[in-house]
Amino acid sequence: MKEKPISSLSNQMNKERFQDLFDQVELFEKRIDDPLLKKVFHNAFFNTILTTVFFEDDGSAFVITGDIPAMWLRDSAAQVMQYLHFAKECPSVRELIKAVLKKQFSFVLLDPYANAFNRDANGMGHNTDIPQNSPWVWERKFELDSLTYPLWLLSKYVKATGDDSVMDKTFYDAFDKIIATFRTEQRHASFSPYYHERIDRGPECWCGKGAPVKENGLVWSGYRPSDDRCVYNYYIPGNMFICTALCALRPLFEKKGDLDRAKKCAALTEEIRIGIEQNATALTADGKKIYALETDGLGNVNVMDDANVPNLLAIPYFEYPFADKELYENTRAVMLSKNNPYYFEGSAISGIGSPHTPDGYVWPLSLIVQAMTSDDEEEIRRCVKMIASSTGGTYYIHEGVYKDDDTVFTRPWFAWANSFFADLVLRKADVLFK
Repeated sequence: MKEKPISSLSNQMNKERFQDLFDQVELFEKRIDDPLLKKVFHNAFFNTILTTVFFEDDGSAFVITGDIPAMWLRDSAAQVMQYLHFAKECPSVRELIKAVLKKQFSFVLLDPYANAFNRDANGMGHNTDIPQNSPWVWERKFELDSLTYPLWLLSKYVKATGDDSVMDKTFYDAFDKIIATFRTEQRHASFSPYYHERIDRGPECWCGKGAPVKENGLVWSGYRPSDDRCVYNYYIPGNMFICTALCALRPLFEKKGDLDRAKKCAALTEEIRIGIEQNATALTADGKKIYALETDGLGNVNVMDDANVPNLLAIPYFEYPFADKELYENTRAVMLSKNNPYYFEGSAISGIGSPHTPDGYVWPLSLIVQAMTSDDEEEIRRCVKMIASSTGGTYYIHEGVYKDDDTVFTRPWFAWANSFFADLVLRKADVLFK
């Protein structure tokens, strides 16, 4: 039986719960003169709290992705990022973020290899996979970002509010399990218990034990943030993202006198950094060096980008601390061109798509990242206008939009994209509303 979306009663309850946030956003929206942008921003900003959040009796919050009634660790973190802009002023936002983190870390302790979970132990989801999932697990695709996003969200919450009470026993236990899992997956072939097969799909859709890799300090991943199988199992943006989260957590541990965990952050970060520097680049046809999306450490690289974050385009967004500026600029130019097999140009929308969706579908997520990581004011405004104008008349952001017809799209209810767009508008407000 499928979970039901939040009822109108729950919707009203959440409106009342977040009245302080509604008041703050109303003040911000007075800066937006464009009625279309104001409408899309408003819908996008509140989509998560009004349609996807279930507060539980234990003080946690279960957050569905939208039209899929499961909680992805990645999506649920990204779905609340825009609220951090108001966390200091709004007690309701602090309550929400702490509740989401509590649920995320409890799920990590249930299974660090799973990417998506059920609200109850109801056995929903991909329950015919090999090995068989726990009834709590919707899907068990091991993706680096699933474990990294909650760590990043916690560090951003503490930075925004100064409240480190989220660093409780559940967090510490989950952190230790995450580090142990990353350490295991640095030597995947030798030590990992992870194997994943989907019996109703062909082998091109599941990773099994993965292709051969050379151990080099990088952390192995079965799947990308798109939930698609990796071609080569060292997913570079995911490894970069681990470094970002650990570098943000290290001073928090040091402040608490937890030098052991601080050292663990530093040691793993350094090993991954070296692995990236030695293995994560490729040469273009004209001899320019760029970052590769994936590698196996054996000389094979995958040169492309996928719209799902973390990706190569998003390196400045997720603040990889060791990024090479020239390498990134070279990579950006390639990925925003036809040299990226998943870059599409159309009369309705142009940008990066994904092998996760049909050919010719652009993901608004990619345009959001393009604007997030740009210093060009004209480019930022152009991307925002294209996103707001390609909702197919729904005034909500979708997963993928067909490049020549924005009324043809995937996933009418995809909260991550809505939250991400709202975050973009908030971040770039000074450019957009001069």
